[in-house]
Amino acid sequence: MEEIRQYIVTKLGPENYGIEIGIVDNIVRMQKITRVPKVQPYYIGVMNIRGEIIPVISLRKKLGLGEDVITEESRILIVKPEPQANVGILVDEVDEVVMLEDKDIDYEQSKIKDANAIFLEGVGKYENKLVSILNISTILMDKN
Repeated sequence: MEEIRQYIVTKLGPENYGIEIGIVDNIVRMQKITRVPKVQPYYIGVMNIRGEIIPVISLRKKLGLGEDVITEESRILIVKPEPQANVGILVDEVDEVVMLEDKDIDYEQSKIKDANAIFLEGVGKYENKLVSILNISTILMDKN
């Protein structure tokens, strides 16, 4: 029996990136982010969500895709890869939720010897589109 997983498809420019829905706690519109001095360039700052201070990173900067362009479509996904740790991830847009079976995901793509390949679990195929499935734990643990 094939395992079916749901992914939230986000966009960074024209590219689609999938984040497993099970770790997404909330999706919020862009709001005030307080900068924090002397942090990694991809670390935007912190924000207050219902009294909880949440660090926010730029997925675009983390993946080496340039500067963020904040628009009406920009969103922050609050992810919870571990029970006690919420982190906000800024994306250009949240597109849709898709269901993918294991057979729809090419895990070999994640073995490409590219610096950003460590952030990918694989590449999913749906409706003639490709979506890069992100490994959020690796993205958040990597200090570069």
